[in-house]
Amino acid sequence: MNVERRFATGATVEGRQLVGLAAPFGSQTRIADFREVIAPGAFTRTLSENRDILALVDHDAGKVLGRTRSGTLELREAEGGLAYRITLPDTTTGNDLRALAERGDLGGVSMGFVATRDSWDGELRTLHEVELHEISIVQAHAAYPTTTVSLRSRGNGGLRNDPRFRWLELQP
Repeated sequence: MNVERRFATGATVEGRQLVGLAAPFGSQTRIADFREVIAPGAFTRTLSENRDILALVDHDAGKVLGRTRSGTLELREAEGGLAYRITLPDTTTGNDLRALAERGDLGGVSMGFVATRDSWDGELRTLHEVELHEISIVQAHAAYPTTTVSLRSRGNGGLRNDPRFRWLELQP
């Protein structure tokens, strides 16, 4: 199993929740020597399986921000892509991310996934179905230009070092 990683950008702040788009549908990006696009519905199966998906900082399993099992990470397919909501922990890491988001210093969102169904048309890869393992708030640049991070109030409304995974370093 090779877990792949993709990045996305954008950040605004409000309250203690990070809210945004982790993976846009229909937005092409350049990955090494090919282009890639995520098809609508690519996350339907993995979300319906009620997997315990993590929210991390920079793909570091030692910096957990939330998880679907506890309800501190909520994921859903929206019209534009994979939407998320993370309730930030009251920890040094959570508070630091909040401050970085308020300043606009976060690089965006990334996801770690395994492509379970894809297709190729020349150099264009379309992801039709993925097995999502984690999303990460990252300080690096993004591959998908239309993902977002914003911080909201709830009141209204390591894997990197794991030899089992292959990480792709991406250029914006």
